[in-house]
Amino acid sequence: PHMFTGIITDIGTVQDVESRGDLRVSVATTYDTAGIAIGASVACSGVCLTVVAKAPGLLHFDVSAETRRRTAAGMWQPGARLNLERALKVGDELGGHIVTGHVDAVGQIIAIDPEGDSRRFTFRLPAEIAPYVAPKGSICLNGVSLTVNSVVDGPDGHDFTVNIIPHTAEWTTFGSAAAGDAVNMEIDVLARYLFRMKQLA
Repeated sequence: PHMFTGIITDIGTVQDVESRGDLRVSVATTYDTAGIAIGASVACSGVCLTVVAKAPGLLHFDVSAETRRRTAAGMWQPGARLNLERALKVGDELGGHIVTGHVDAVGQIIAIDPEGDSRRFTFRLPAEIAPYVAPKGSICLNGVSLTVNSVVDGPDGHDFTVNIIPHTAEWTTFGSAAAGDAVNMEIDVLARYLFRMKQLA
């Protein structure tokens, strides 16, 4: 399995989408594509995809129907902006937390409130992953490694907040996000193991 850190290194833009059994998605990037091998893994807003073809400034990925079903609507269309991260190589520094590039659930941005220079995002998460999200824990949202501030289990569902600092807003698609947007969520791998251990105890 490939690993990522949740530290975004480029925002790509979907140029073209072609249906051929799977969806062939072409993403424009500032990466030097000459240095990216066919078969390399790139996380696209938290979804691990394989480079199947490339051109200067352009990477092509095949996206299966299953992947489309399990990820945020609107990602796989021309003009969509995607947070990009290349897979870790041995010896790379681990900046965020360990991320696998598999989406556990799709949540939603409920509110965005200014807080100093930062913005406080409130996310609604599906009940099935709520037990894995805890204050000060890590979560991966649209491929971005973030720290959970607070968690509120209310009558309408499970919400949590995250502070997005100016740097994160500038370097990821959260800079242009809006309430109502769907978000790919990957829970922390550590939380997964702890939950399972508690089940068996």
